Amino acid sequence: MTNPPTSIRERLLHQLQEYRGLILFLLVMFVFRSAVADWNQVPTGSMVPSILVGDRILVNKMAYSLRIPFTLQPLAEFAPPKRGDVVTFQSPANDQLLVKRVIGIPGDTIEMQQNLLIVNGQAASYLETPTSAPIPDGQTDTGFDVTLLYESLGAESHQIALANKQPSSARHSFDPIVIPADFYWMLGDNRDFSADSRFIGMVHRRQIVGRAHAIAFSLDWEALRPRGDRFFKTLE
Repeated sequence: MTNPPTSIRERLLHQLQEYRGLILFLLVMFVFRSAVADWNQVPTGSMVPSILVGDRILVNKMAYSLRIPFTLQPLAEFAPPKRGDVVTFQSPANDQLLVKRVIGIPGDTIEMQQNLLIVNGQAASYLETPTSAPIPDGQTDTGFDVTLLYESLGAESHQIALANKQPSSARHSFDPIVIPADFYWMLGDNRDFSADSRFIGMVHRRQIVGRAHAIAFSLDWEALRPRGDRFFKTLE
């Protein structure tokens, strides 16, 4: 009969040996989520209508680079982010993890005039959809609805939301900005309720964590029920 371990060191070694399978599994899972792929909760409505509050988005962390786990240090660079990609990144203002859409890539000249986006001298076109929707996450108590439009620039097209009856704001217009090498300009699809590059500035490539490519699942927290129609929905 084996005597039970008596010292603290012996008890610790015994516990490590007994649970080594679980410890190895957790270590592999954390490394995987840090460097390969992850899922993130979306707490605000800054990407409405593409992403709703309560969505869990799947993020491919190897879309643009291979990194040392638990760091932003790249080991290998792959294809760069493209205009229109939905990405997660660490905010240059406070290191908070954000999700926005890439609007400007290195070498682009970006400007906005009364919510009209202009990239390299080409103005985006807008097609209004026949529906409006309320701001879904309670981040504003104004009760404003938003108008949904398709914003198209070249071959890239996606939906955005503009608040109805909003007074003119500095966020609606900015003068031309040239995006330098290794930097990107981010905007939220919910243009009037997004703290994006208009506030936090340009984002360095190294701060981009990965590409959000789908919604894993979605929960309506107010109604306490799943949104089944959003499960495994691909992000445009």
